[in-house]
Amino acid sequence: MNIGERRDDFDSEDAQRGQGSRNEPSRSGASFESSPRNPEVPEKPSRRRFTAKYKLGILEQADQCGDSGEIGLLLRREGLHSSHLSNWRRARREGSLARLSRKRGRKSKENSAEIQKIQRLEREVCRLEAELEKAHTILEVQGKVARLLGVCPSDGRNS
Repeated sequence: MNIGERRDDFDSEDAQRGQGSRNEPSRSGASFESSPRNPEVPEKPSRRRFTAKYKLGILEQADQCGDSGEIGLLLRREGLHSSHLSNWRRARREGSLARLSRKRGRKSKENSAEIQKIQRLEREVCRLEAELEKAHTILEVQGKVARLLGVCPSDGRNS
């Protein structure tokens, strides 16, 4: 038996079964081009993010572990590395882990009444500054007119 005969036997077996490879499009009735991407595998893997509450919970569990193998079991169960524990312990010592529990972003409007009052007063200050500027301009013009007419602006007498 030479290699060519074996190849023919292989081809004939596929022909008898009526199909080629297992992933052939005709088997599922769909073509490869129209099949959607596998939803199990993301295109870009996302980085895991742990909440401060979760970190503190894991640290408490790790602190309660007595045997040397229990911490390893905890890490395997949670899918963590020992570096996570060491970094989180350091952050807990420094107090930065407690600060992580505060929410980031825009502050809540707890003092909205105060904020509204400040905004109203700022608008009023701008309006009064504009009126003051107008009053200064009017006084300058009146002084120039009085000098042209020869009237003393302070007591209203003609000079």
